[in-house]
Amino acid sequence: MDLKILDIASDTDNFRAIKDYTHNSKLKNSLCGDEVKIELIIKNDKIIDFGYQGNSCIYCRASANLLSKISINNKKNELNKICDDAKSYFDGNIKIKEKKKLLLFQKLFNKKNLLRKECILLPFQTLKKIVSN
Repeated sequence: MDLKILDIASDTDNFRAIKDYTHNSKLKNSLCGDEVKIELIIKNDKIIDFGYQGNSCIYCRASANLLSKISINNKKNELNKICDDAKSYFDGNIKIKEKKKLLLFQKLFNKKNLLRKECILLPFQTLKKIVSN
């Protein structure tokens, strides 16, 4: 495992519950048992605060952490597109260099981590349940 991924997962600034959240979603990966719960405060279709919790592996936590950082102060429709792009990357339909917003995920989004695809995408799927509405 890349130590940078461990460093990313260790950043717990947004690994927390949000008091008075306006939106939330929770998903569980049936393959490995990872669980992610995301709580958001959304005003005027913009993410004001983002908290995530759950029992998950390092890859899932790192993904949730980075996703929380790019979500704050972003619009729902932009995040919905980012979630779609993340899935498209793992489906082989786009390259990470084509999508500036995904460059932050470069350590996670690489061929060495293809077996952890479901772990990495779980936070994206959880967020998409909220922002696609």
